[in-house]
Amino acid sequence: MGKKKKIYTTMAATVAAVGIMFVAPLTASAHCDTMDGPVIGDAQRALNENNINYITKWVMPENEAELTYIFNQTVAVRDDSAAAQKLADQYLFENLVRIHRTSEGAAYAGIKPEGTPVEEAVAAADASIATGNLNPMEEVIENEKISELEESFNQVLRTQEFDTDDVEAGREYVEAYVTFTHLSEELAGGEEEAHANEEHVSEDTEASEVAHETETKATSATVLPWSLAGLFFITTLIGHFRHPRKKA
Repeated sequence: MGKKKKIYTTMAATVAAVGIMFVAPLTASAHCDTMDGPVIGDAQRALNENNINYITKWVMPENEAELTYIFNQTVAVRDDSAAAQKLADQYLFENLVRIHRTSEGAAYAGIKPEGTPVEEAVAAADASIATGNLNPMEEVIENEKISELEESFNQVLRTQEFDTDDVEAGREYVEAYVTFTHLSEELAGGEEEAHANEEHVSEDTEASEVAHETETKATSATVLPWSLAGLFFITTLIGHFRHPRKKA
């Protein structure tokens, strides 16, 4: 089996396993696991500019080697065809979000589609960062609680301007951003719902570990039968694009 074929098999097994085994909640608390969230947005920039440092800031130093390996696998095959690019990109997205969520101590339940509703407090937090003031938070948090956000909000503003290749500065911003967002949820009363969402997906933790083991061992032995069906479909599709039949 050639090197690229092994990469395709690994990617297909991982994406199929994750996509089939997880059922995502209808509403996301934070939005780091949504297609239009900041993590996936940075992943798309990393691929477009072939610069992993757009996403390295979203993982802990001890996970950097794993992410680098996954990113290099993705880049190695994504230009082969449109089908290969779609599969490879999804492979990176799934693993990046999984690693990031794990570092937060949160369960991973796959990537939620673009347009998934997020908590009002999270949307207001993003709006506050974009405008440079806490006025948007007044719509979701009692006025007397706004002052409790000032310190974490100011830390976001202090750290948001950094060089893409300065990974440590990027991680400092991510830490400030996550802290501010989570505090906004808590003060808005969304903490209980956020915990409820975590409990909803906590039972899938073992399944997540199975998907990760499938990726690292490059084997389909741990994938459920339906996942194998997904793997067969995806690899067949890629084979069609890479080796089209010659006309008689």
